[in-house]
Amino acid sequence: MTMDASIYRTSISHVRRTPLKNAFTYRSYSWFVDVDNLPRLPGLLRPLAVFRAGDHLGDPDADIRSNVERYLRTQGIEPDGGAIHMLTSARVFGYVFNPLTLFWCYRSTGELQCVVAEVHNTYGERHCYLLHTDPGGRGSVPKAFYVSPFNDVDGQYRMKLPAPGDRLAVSIVLEREGQRPFVATMDGRRRPATISNILAAALTVPAAPLLVSALIRVQGIKLWARRLPVVARPHHPSQEAVQ
Repeated sequence: MTMDASIYRTSISHVRRTPLKNAFTYRSYSWFVDVDNLPRLPGLLRPLAVFRAGDHLGDPDADIRSNVERYLRTQGIEPDGGAIHMLTSARVFGYVFNPLTLFWCYRSTGELQCVVAEVHNTYGERHCYLLHTDPGGRGSVPKAFYVSPFNDVDGQYRMKLPAPGDRLAVSIVLEREGQRPFVATMDGRRRPATISNILAAALTVPAAPLLVSALIRVQGIKLWARRLPVVARPHHPSQEAVQ
C-alpha cells in the first residue's frame, strides 16, 4: 500500500476564546507522503523540500518508519509492516518547524491501526499523542505538553484527524472545565507533488517553515502586550522513543 506524494495548500486558523479573544489565520502548505517512499527533489530544487528522520521522533540515525514503529511498541501496539502516511512540513532552505506532524499507521490489511500526532513547541521540545480514532477520524487525549506560554497543560484535546483525501480537514479543540479556550483548524485541497505544484507552493509561501515560526512568535508578542498572563513552562519529561 504505497502512494504518490501530494501537497496540500493549507489555511490554518487559531482561535483563542478565553481569557482574551484572539484569532488569526495564515496560509502555508504541507506534504503528504508515504514514509517508505519519501520524495527526493532533483538538483536545484532540492533545498525546497528535504525530509530527515532527525526532524521527527526517535533516533535521528534511523529511518522514520523504524522510529514510528518503535514508539508504537512503547504504547503496546505491534505494527505488522502496514503503510505509514505522514502529513508534515519539509525542511526548506535548511530550516524546519513542524508544530504538528501526523502519522496515519495502517495494518498490512489496509485497516487504520492508529494515528500519531507529533507536536513541537518553539522551545525545541516534542511530544507524541497516540489516538485510536473512530470512523469519522475523531479521538481524544489528555493534554500533556506545554505548547503556548499562555496555556498550561490541563485539559483534554479533542481531535478530528480523518485520513486526507481530495480535501484535508483537521481540527484540534482544547476542552477545559466545560469550555473550549482554544481551537485550531487546518484545511486544504490535495495537489500532486509535481514540479510545477512544488514551485507554486514555494512561491506562494516562501520559506514556509520560517514564516510559520515567525508568525506564531508575533502572535505571542501581541498576546503578551495585551497582558495575557504567562504560564511558567514546566519540565517536560522525555518520552521513550520520542526524544
